[in-house]
Amino acid sequence: MRPFVVKPHQCLKGQISLLGDKSIAHRSIIISALSRGKTRIENFPASEDCLSTVKAFRKLGIKINLGVRHTVTVFGKGLHGLNKPADPILVGGSGTTLRLLLGVLAGQNFKTKLLADTALSKRPMLRVNVPLRMMGAVIKAKVSRKSGIPPNINKGAGKRRKSRIEEYPPIIIKGGGLKSIGYRMPVASAQVKSAILLAALFAKGNTCIREPVPTRDHTERMLKLFRADIKVQLNTIVIKSGKELVSPRLLTIPGDISSASFFIVSAAIIPESKVLIRNVSLNPSRTGILRVLKRMGADIQVTLPGRQAGKSLPRLRSGLPSVAGHPAWPAGRQVASGEPSGDLLVKNSSLRGTIIKKEEIPSLIDEIPILMVAACIAKGKTIFKDVGELRVKETDRIRSMSENLRKMGAEISVFRFRGREKIIIRGVKQLRGTQVRSFGDHRTAMSMIVAGLTAIGETKIDDISCINKSFPNFLSILKTLRH
Repeated sequence: MRPFVVKPHQCLKGQISLLGDKSIAHRSIIISALSRGKTRIENFPASEDCLSTVKAFRKLGIKINLGVRHTVTVFGKGLHGLNKPADPILVGGSGTTLRLLLGVLAGQNFKTKLLADTALSKRPMLRVNVPLRMMGAVIKAKVSRKSGIPPNINKGAGKRRKSRIEEYPPIIIKGGGLKSIGYRMPVASAQVKSAILLAALFAKGNTCIREPVPTRDHTERMLKLFRADIKVQLNTIVIKSGKELVSPRLLTIPGDISSASFFIVSAAIIPESKVLIRNVSLNPSRTGILRVLKRMGADIQVTLPGRQAGKSLPRLRSGLPSVAGHPAWPAGRQVASGEPSGDLLVKNSSLRGTIIKKEEIPSLIDEIPILMVAACIAKGKTIFKDVGELRVKETDRIRSMSENLRKMGAEISVFRFRGREKIIIRGVKQLRGTQVRSFGDHRTAMSMIVAGLTAIGETKIDDISCINKSFPNFLSILKTLRH
């Protein structure tokens, strides 16, 4: 347990640079391991989650060196170079490690047991196990009945959906002999999509995936960078097996926009603040938080290399970008990770409420907790539609954020109708400090620290040790901005 006390602050000023995007970092380790030869990865974030992926591939026989100044070197052995681990692989609390690793192991002709920590062992895995079984993998998992989304928490008891079967870790998987499939995803999930894409590298023929709405496309971009035969058109991805991955030798990971979101919102809502964030990932499938905040009136200027600061943001993809970048970005721009990046200058501004629609959720699912803090300070009403996926993150984030922010004086309502949930927040003049809980969730903990900076009086958080899962130097960076 690591309790923490937050005191209100007058303003945040300065400039910061952040370690690499965690989603890209996971994929850089995995895909480098499946290519032949040495790949050097720069600006690698040594968070607990990313190190779980490193440890997993070391157990599978891949040499990975952690160097100085946040560099990692992976000595890949090709698609068929992994070894059967001597004992079970522990993925800790990293859902990305677990789900993407299942895709890789589906193509290996040996049996592996995967173990997770207590929190991750409660997260649903049937969504990824089903398509991998369709491809030919043999998977055994813990089976339990799931009773569905809790009733409307504002009106007490209500009807519950009929219970259904769900699967959880630990998981045993025996791969090999995969066949290609055509799969229409019932849930928008970049992790599930990525697991299928990785398994498809080992399957015979063309695998086709159709998403209900576009999700983050880091896997597609990196596979293209490693010369996989992959094509994307709107919400459809087609990948062909039989082609060895070729390493670009050097990857530089841009700063994590999910980590940046806490400083973006802080600067937007704390009076007289002005923060410059250098070299942050601006992948269009991840910049939903910027589009929403600008719609709310936030003063955010985006600077791309070779361009002056401006307010335009790229659209979501309409096709897979070239290695040089997304079509909406400057022609000929070379990006060492296949990802666009730039600088963000954020100034304090008066926010107003907005409606966040279903199709926007996948591009900002991890940023909803901190957006809920922004909504509490904004004038008027903010509506988050179709946010039920927050129930199955590291914790139930609808509960953790609603419970904490209500204690601080926020006006929050949560509704469920026909299996869908929405959150309505009516802005208040100011939050007030009180005793809150992190619920063991890193994004809840950091969001409450930001809320505490704007509140009247002290905010006491029971435990912030969970922040190490994704952003171990969060507090030290925040301290550099407090003047």
